[in-house]
Amino acid sequence: MSYEILKKENSEVTIKVTVPAQDFEKAVMSAYNKNKGKFNLPGFRKGKAPKALIEKQYGEGVFFEDAVNELLPVYYEKALDALSIEPVARPDIDIEEVAKGADMVFTAVVTVAPEFTLEGYKGIEVETIHAEVTDEMVDAEIEKTRNMNARLVSVTRPVQKDDTVVMNYKGFVGDHQFEGGTADNQELVIGSGRFIPGFEDQLIGANVGDHVDVNVTFPEVYHSEELAGKEAVFHVTINDIKFKELPALDDEFAKDVSEFDTLEAYKANIKSELQVSAADSAKAAQRDKVIDKVADLITVEIPAKMVEAEIDGMMREFDQQLKYQGLSLDQYVQFTGGSLESLREQMKTDALTRVKTSMVIEKVMIQENIEVSEEDVEAELDKIAEMQKRDKAEIKKLFERDNYEYLKSNLKSRKTVDFLVENAKFI
Repeated sequence: MSYEILKKENSEVTIKVTVPAQDFEKAVMSAYNKNKGKFNLPGFRKGKAPKALIEKQYGEGVFFEDAVNELLPVYYEKALDALSIEPVARPDIDIEEVAKGADMVFTAVVTVAPEFTLEGYKGIEVETIHAEVTDEMVDAEIEKTRNMNARLVSVTRPVQKDDTVVMNYKGFVGDHQFEGGTADNQELVIGSGRFIPGFEDQLIGANVGDHVDVNVTFPEVYHSEELAGKEAVFHVTINDIKFKELPALDDEFAKDVSEFDTLEAYKANIKSELQVSAADSAKAAQRDKVIDKVADLITVEIPAKMVEAEIDGMMREFDQQLKYQGLSLDQYVQFTGGSLESLREQMKTDALTRVKTSMVIEKVMIQENIEVSEEDVEAELDKIAEMQKRDKAEIKKLFERDNYEYLKSNLKSRKTVDFLVENAKFI
């Protein structure tokens, strides 16, 4: 087998890989053994036809595609190792030569990170972010707790905004009662925007026992294609009207929701907690600003494939987040009226930022010879064990088996960012 670099241009390296004929023939035989059960030849039981007869019947290259697919990833990785090439995106591969009894030859155009110099990252000026907690922020936090501890009280007055309505309804398009448009004792907060636009507003002013015909038009982009853009009427019966009664803001409230005996002590604790949170947020935002400033020092052009590869990763992350919410990517774009292409386009700016951030951290890490010691690793394992309330030996065993190098890599990145922040000038 042989590997060679044919061309280097900008951030692309073209390599040529030659796979020995005997290795290709082994892969062809492997493909034959995996697929022979799919062929029926007269005079042979299924799966028993000789390779030579199958090739004669279906062509000499009948097993070539599977053989190539088996060999490509193996020899591509070997070539990268042998030539010390680190790809940052999927390659463009062309099969140059493939024939019975001959070497298999393919070329690959490999995208690599662009070479660049990085200077001026020590002492870089960054605007200071201040952690500020106002009385309004404290009041807003307390209001959240009041709302969480509110109770719903039935009233006899007409429906108002923010009321909770308990209702029966049946939905019709023309004379047809459509599926999923019927419910009994359904609760709806007026103004929550949970229902079709215009639905909730038409219930304002109704009383318990009233029958209200609510006329709406379904959005043009809707999860049910049969209803998208259609006019509909919901026959609604108001069963109950409730409003949210907030607890009084006094010492008794403080005792009910906290370990404090007075409202003032409770407020002081809320402010203290918000100050800690604000300080942490400011610190994180400050670190981000430092990294962004250093990333702006990169002047080389970032390969489009590098950005696209990052977008691929972001799409996978987003898909995983949606799955936790019971949605798929296709459902998300349908509900939002977009497309996968437009979603990728929206991610492009953030993807470019991520790529540049990764590049500068790697560059500073090398230039400043930043390393992770065993003491650093042990300290990190201690933190993880404490946070997860698990035995350190169990955590260590888990990382040594699966993610030890990943853990060290993350620590190196964090130490590098720490270095940049420590050497920044805040104004």
